Amino acid sequence: MYQQNALANSADSSATTSFAAVALTVSALRPEHAAEALKFLGQRPIHTVAMVGFISDNGIESPLNRGTFYGCRNQDGELEGVALIGHAILMETRSTRAVQAFANIAQSLSTSHMIMGEQQQVEEFWECYAKRGQEFRLACRELLFELRWPAEVRGEIPGLRRATLEDSNLVMPVQAEMAKQESGIDPRETDPEGFEARCRRRIEKGRTWVLIKDGKLVFKTEVVSDTPDLAYLEGVWVNPSERGKNYGVRCLSDVCYRLLRDKSSICLLVNVENDAAQSTYKQAGFRLQSTYDTIFLRQKNRLDDLSLVQ
Repeated sequence: MYQQNALANSADSSATTSFAAVALTVSALRPEHAAEALKFLGQRPIHTVAMVGFISDNGIESPLNRGTFYGCRNQDGELEGVALIGHAILMETRSTRAVQAFANIAQSLSTSHMIMGEQQQVEEFWECYAKRGQEFRLACRELLFELRWPAEVRGEIPGLRRATLEDSNLVMPVQAEMAKQESGIDPRETDPEGFEARCRRRIEKGRTWVLIKDGKLVFKTEVVSDTPDLAYLEGVWVNPSERGKNYGVRCLSDVCYRLLRDKSSICLLVNVENDAAQSTYKQAGFRLQSTYDTIFLRQKNRLDDLSLVQ
């Protein structure tokens, strides 16, 4: 699906880069640009929920974003694209040239973990980026599903609740294993303190939902991004010993029903090869909206094998 140019070269970068040939300017966004960026991102909310969530939670400049927000402007000074470039590379653009401009900026990094976006957008980005960027390590295709109000009422599940910090010893190993299965990287090995801090922060914000029975985690999911209009879910999990008992559909439906009391919709991504999860989401009322690609990158400054991963 994606190939790395074998003749990779180092790239020059700066906080502000001009693309005179196409009359574009890319520069880091500052706090005074937050409202403008949110207005731009708000035009396609289900595709920008992750970036909007970062800005809403942390502001446009924060180490918690694990990267820098950039704006791509045309000759009239209007935004043609917004991107978060750092640990993850996410973008929302109105043109191919904006995608290429962001790819030029991203080529200067050596520590990005992944690129994620709509299929065509990622293909356009990779065509430019691969010449001098990090090497491809793993890629997967995902489907974007959305659930809108009204949601089917299946009844509240006794014991389903927001997690507390006392539950973190049950939640974190599951979350880490899911990340490892998806990306090939175990965050407990490469960033144990950061991983724990992020998990605890979501719990403290009331964004982790769990069903625990007799001290065993039966179900969990995470609201990774929470905006005024949307919630973006990740990490939907049912204990293997409890599968086949309809916990996935029932618990997910209950969580979504509660969230939709003050949201317009809920979205999530699922691997195109995960038929069981897709079936669960469809039974819970989710509808397919778009196809996404995620590329996991090989970090230039690391030995990248199974024993040393990000």
